[in-house]
Amino acid sequence: MRDTLGLDGRTLSYLDFGGTGRPLLALHGGMSEAAAFTGLAAALGDEWRVIAPDQRGHGDSDRAPHYRREGYVADAVALLDHLGLTEPVAVLGYSLGGLNAYHLAAAHPDRVGALIGVDATVAIDLPAGPQWFDFLGALPYSAPTREELLGAVDPAALPFVADGVRPLRDGSGWRLGFHGQDMLDSIRACAGDHWDTWTASPCPALLIHGRQSQALTQAVADAMVSRRPGTSYTALEGDHFVPFTDPEGFHCAVGKFLATL
Repeated sequence: MRDTLGLDGRTLSYLDFGGTGRPLLALHGGMSEAAAFTGLAAALGDEWRVIAPDQRGHGDSDRAPHYRREGYVADAVALLDHLGLTEPVAVLGYSLGGLNAYHLAAAHPDRVGALIGVDATVAIDLPAGPQWFDFLGALPYSAPTREELLGAVDPAALPFVADGVRPLRDGSGWRLGFHGQDMLDSIRACAGDHWDTWTASPCPALLIHGRQSQALTQAVADAMVSRRPGTSYTALEGDHFVPFTDPEGFHCAVGKFLATL
């Protein structure tokens, strides 16, 4: 079921896959949306109630004034409050969502009973000069038709945007699932050393890692596990996008960890 809540004049949209099972808050990666967890919700079945927001600026949620950690975390807490989930919940986050998840666990340890980080690193250095994500600044946001919108997108960027294209709310055209400048701002706000935050929360945790990941090196993944007590580790063959290239392995790893709680 899709629903919304209002936050300071913005709309936050979310999917609640329902059921009577224990709640699992799932936070998607950058340039993605809540629907990315449809397969996970089906794989977990009735034992877990997967709740996934379109994080600020993504999917059907409105654009936000900023994309710093405190904003993402505040949105997650507001959603938990809105749903009446005052007891600790399990929280899963992939990539950007993983960063937001462990910041949520550190800032609100009373709200997070277990943590699953999926290829989310703790040391983010954005070197000067052109980067692979600079294409975001040149993306169109809307157009009168879907064909015109996709036709204005660089072919190399189509895999990142095609699935998220949707009609504008007023019916005047089509838009992407995110604004390119917002995503640039979000990426830049991730930069920095997040070690202290990663190690700050006391709950049990799982780190799922793509062995060939471009975002999380093996050395950093090993250190994340060794430096944070109560953290287990599952490696999958694949790169940063392993939840989508190996969904069966991803779903299995999540299910096994949740079964231990």
